[in-house]
Amino acid sequence: MGKRIVVIGGGPGGYAAAIKAAQLGAQVTLAEAAQVGGTCLNVGCIPTKALLHTGEFYRKVAMNAVAGVKTVGAFLDWPAVQQHKEKIVGKLTGGVAALLRHNGVKVISESASLLPDRKVRIGNEILETDAVILATGSVNTDLRFPGSDLYGVIDSTKALSLDEVPKSMVIVGGGVIGVEFATLFNAVGTKVSIIELLPEILPPVDVEIAGFLHETLMENGVQLYTGAKLTGVEKSEDVLTVGFEQNGETRQVTAEKVLVAVGRRPRTAGLGLEALGIKLTRGAIDVDDYFRTNAPAVYAVGDCNGRIMLAHAAMAQGVAAAEHIMGAKPHYDPKIVPSCVYSSPEIACVGMTEKQAKESGIDYSVGSFNLGGNGKSLIDDAGGGYIKIIADKTLGEVLGIHMIGSRVTEIIAEAALCMNMEGTVEDIVNTVHAHPTVSEAVCEAAMSVFGKSIHGV
Repeated sequence: MGKRIVVIGGGPGGYAAAIKAAQLGAQVTLAEAAQVGGTCLNVGCIPTKALLHTGEFYRKVAMNAVAGVKTVGAFLDWPAVQQHKEKIVGKLTGGVAALLRHNGVKVISESASLLPDRKVRIGNEILETDAVILATGSVNTDLRFPGSDLYGVIDSTKALSLDEVPKSMVIVGGGVIGVEFATLFNAVGTKVSIIELLPEILPPVDVEIAGFLHETLMENGVQLYTGAKLTGVEKSEDVLTVGFEQNGETRQVTAEKVLVAVGRRPRTAGLGLEALGIKLTRGAIDVDDYFRTNAPAVYAVGDCNGRIMLAHAAMAQGVAAAEHIMGAKPHYDPKIVPSCVYSSPEIACVGMTEKQAKESGIDYSVGSFNLGGNGKSLIDDAGGGYIKIIADKTLGEVLGIHMIGSRVTEIIAEAALCMNMEGTVEDIVNTVHAHPTVSEAVCEAAMSVFGKSIHGV
């Protein structure tokens, strides 16, 4: 009999770990109290992107933004949009359940907690294990402020299932979640305002990329208040008044809905961590490079360890943890995990920003290419953008690639693959890129590092 592994949590990290462990010969039980697929499939990545896709298409049709195509009286059937979203979610979560069955993973629809001596309680059942993988994900950060419990103040989960499109919305938080919802509701006709505490939206993103999106959002009618501190929300009839301080002044903006999107925090309550003495830092489970906690044979992957709160990172960590338990050699490099923002235009990046390279004292070079010179971007009528490459000046090794523009989330894997192989800008230049594609702009940006772009200036 193979090793007995219990996975707690059926999100991307959990189901990937369970399937990989089963493929490697383990006897796997997965405990999931809600739905398999976790936040990503049910109330995160997938439903958000389904709505964003429809919203962007509607915006183009309603504004006659597609060259040569004229429409009159475009109508958004919001209930049908919601049904389409739910259909996609149902298909994908059903697919995950089928994959787990196909790989022989036993799924128990109950909550689970750790017990001493490598035991786990799942519902009323106690299982003996050889190893446990915690993959419990995260929850919305609960920001408390005067008026936070008023009707109409919502979180991202509720924002995905609104019965109708609100006429106006204030979004508290200019991170990835806030920006994506701003893009969505702006596209379907909502008057959107963003209140962000920090000086700029999307703090982890390269400052030039974030600045480009800032300007684009404003051009599309989104009001942006950065360096602004929320003071509270008041309600009068059907209107919410949001108060904030900016540049020493007290300001207000009104809206029908207030979406609080200030990030997520690890879900660790009720797992029995205290009894096993498992260490946490700022609410996240401490793990080593193989995702082991300080408790024997207990691993933690994905959002609950707080390292990188991205679904694809959780999946990669889940696979790595399963491989380590089963004696295989995992490969996971936290420095080469791409990030995507499904704004309009899209953002995709991997590796160091220019600011990080500068702060690290690295002697680096920068190359960039404006997508205004890229045929496929012009065909898509995507509103511009650019690709930026940061490379080691001596060796030419690619340290980071940052993109904003049409379809860039589809080509960021090229950048990650190059970095994973310790590739250089010369490697990119020497790779023939198909034409016309957005991806050939990556080659142009690489040429630009040497000051020799063919189609750039």
